[in-house]
Amino acid sequence: KVKMIYIDPPYNTGNDFIYNDDFSVESGVWRAESGDYDEQGNRLVKNLESNGRFHTDWLNMLYPRLRLTRDLLTDDGVIFISIDDNEQANLKKICDEIFGESNFIGNIIIKSNPRGSQSVSELAQQHEYLLIYSKNIYTANIVGFELTTDMENEYKYEDENGRYRLLGLRQRGGFWRRSERPSLYYPIFLNEHTGELFLNNSNGEYYEILPIQPSTMIDGSWRWSKEKFENEKNLLIAKQVNRNETIVWDVFQKDYLKTGESKKKTKAKSLWDDKEVNYQNGSIEIKELFDNDNIFSYSKPIYLIKKAIQMVDTNDSIILDFFSGSATTAHAVMQLNAEDGGKRKFIMVQLPEKCDEKSEAYKVGYKNICEIGKERIRRAGTKIVEEQAHLLSAVKSGAFEKGKSFAQFTNSESAKAAQAEIRKTLDVGFRVLKLDSSNMQDVYYNPATVSQTLLDATIDNIKPDRTPLDLLFQVMLELGVPLSAKIEENAVNGKTYYAVNGNDIIACFDEDIDEEVITEIAKQQPLYAVFKDQSFASDSVAINNEQLFKTYSPATVIKVI
Repeated sequence: KVKMIYIDPPYNTGNDFIYNDDFSVESGVWRAESGDYDEQGNRLVKNLESNGRFHTDWLNMLYPRLRLTRDLLTDDGVIFISIDDNEQANLKKICDEIFGESNFIGNIIIKSNPRGSQSVSELAQQHEYLLIYSKNIYTANIVGFELTTDMENEYKYEDENGRYRLLGLRQRGGFWRRSERPSLYYPIFLNEHTGELFLNNSNGEYYEILPIQPSTMIDGSWRWSKEKFENEKNLLIAKQVNRNETIVWDVFQKDYLKTGESKKKTKAKSLWDDKEVNYQNGSIEIKELFDNDNIFSYSKPIYLIKKAIQMVDTNDSIILDFFSGSATTAHAVMQLNAEDGGKRKFIMVQLPEKCDEKSEAYKVGYKNICEIGKERIRRAGTKIVEEQAHLLSAVKSGAFEKGKSFAQFTNSESAKAAQAEIRKTLDVGFRVLKLDSSNMQDVYYNPATVSQTLLDATIDNIKPDRTPLDLLFQVMLELGVPLSAKIEENAVNGKTYYAVNGNDIIACFDEDIDEEVITEIAKQQPLYAVFKDQSFASDSVAINNEQLFKTYSPATVIKVI
């Protein structure tokens, strides 16, 4: 279901943490080995250049992730990967293997540091790369960018079909010679009185136009085949031009600004040198949000990711980043939605990599990178709503409030009203989920391994540290309900129950629920009704449960965990 993926993986500079997945260790080994660990004991180590498997370890970390990623993409999905020279060549090789060489879209050069990095003595590096692959090059929907004002001004002609510009039909650039494309060298005939164009001159009265390169007078070629000419010649027009001080006729194509209701876009270029892609902007954006320079290093600028998203038709799509870091991608998605009215959704994935205890982030309370990312999304969402509310108020009043700073406006009554209105249409909410083991005791899945003497300890088949919401999300996964589904919390007779996607699932995991609670849930006729085995107040309530649903909602599927 994922339309676009953007990742900014570790660059393997010798100081990056490399994730050794499922590398569980005994406590003695844990203490003895250098490195850091997550809560499951999976090792995170710095991949030092002195390591004899320096490139291999990095590739072994990234390869399985990319393999999985390909399956998550839609058929027209695209992946963007930021990288530098340390692993660019190796990354392209594994992407060629996983996605296929034919699905390589391009390698964009990003002018990330205009002054040039001083990290090596031989060369001041100014650039990094953005590799782009599609799942299927034939269905990938790379739409490009909106035209600038200067570009739109090129469409200076107009007819009943709208504004257009004129493009020469003669081939320019590579493979333009007649010898290279002989089938595209042919005469086009013009009726000078009517302006009509033909492929034959049966009466011998028409003006002959050939694709001649004007500066060398060498035979060239047209961009269109004869078949395309016949099918679309209504888009062609002949005009007189001055060639070598001689007035001659030439053929041009009408290129319209709009196709239907959609405006033409321009192709992305392979070099991005806009000042906004300077990576220093990423640091400035973090500082503005957190009022601190040192919360997170090497965050990509929002503009870079927004520009990548805009290349793809993602207006209501899912965008994934599984090296989310400070959650710049989430920030970019929310910002772009606010600007163009899109309904894009994001999924951020990040291992809980611990912050160095000496770091500024740790000192102000962020124990791991995930905590930084979550806080950034909160702050970015609030900032975007405030900015949009300010603009809304300005539009309604006809001008910005005179004499008031932005900070003053955000605390005014009109701002609060505008923010409430913006929140109805602009979604900046998000849900945080943590990957963990099953909620169920081992006996739930492996009853054959439990002896009679252990039964007292396993009366409750659910782990003691799990909450009702933990249980709900596991049920949603098992029933194929998206984890982003709307969840409403309700109560009846003092017991809490959850309604997912209206009445797709209604679940109650409280203790001592009685027939009154079950009846209320049954009357709502959910597709699925879910309870804990230990939820029912008595055996008779458990027995009557099924009969109550037969009475009020016979189509409901009852699930007891």
